[in-house]
Amino acid sequence: MSAVMSKPEAMIFDLDGTLFQTETLLLPAYHATFDRLRAEGLYEGATPPESAILGGLGMLLAHIWKRVMPDADESVHRRADELLLQYQLEGMAQGQGRLYEGVADTLAELQRRGIRLFVASNGLEAYVKGVVRQHELEPLFVPGGLYSAGEYGTATKVDLVRRLLADHSVTSAWMVGDRSSDVEAGHANGLAVVGCDYAGFREQGELDGADVRIDRFSRLLELL
Repeated sequence: MSAVMSKPEAMIFDLDGTLFQTETLLLPAYHATFDRLRAEGLYEGATPPESAILGGLGMLLAHIWKRVMPDADESVHRRADELLLQYQLEGMAQGQGRLYEGVADTLAELQRRGIRLFVASNGLEAYVKGVVRQHELEPLFVPGGLYSAGEYGTATKVDLVRRLLADHSVTSAWMVGDRSSDVEAGHANGLAVVGCDYAGFREQGELDGADVRIDRFSRLLELL
């Protein structure tokens, strides 16, 4: 936490590890994915450790699978994309997955204060929109304001945020996220960066460049 920062016109949120406790949905789907890959004859051996995928959150899925299964063929990675999404959507339908404490109330208060709210995630479109819809957060975000690398085909979060800013004529914003890709995307686009220091599965030093860090989501209100 640091001193109060000037109130922005908008806030752009990462999803995994920022709004959403990813592991509560991801890990059951991750294990189911590898069970299926083995059953289809596409993978042999034990499921890679959970730390392999948790440590890759914030990356594009293509990069995550290279980290998790470096020796597997590209076609296996794409099948893993399909399966992971399928099992995550099934998990959502069963009520799996939790937001971090205070997320819904804090977003509602930010909107009440006139701040435009967006999401920018390196995830797949159906996943990002599914999480927001499942937790009934859609009315809090600007219409058309849920941006994902899966939908827009961006190579980096820098590009995704640049597109969002241009599409919605945003002139001042905070980038709020938990990974180095969020810090990079914010600063490369001239935004202040709020680092979320509560998810616990990033690598050491990832938030070193953030302008301020918060240890729980509701502290955003104290920065205004």
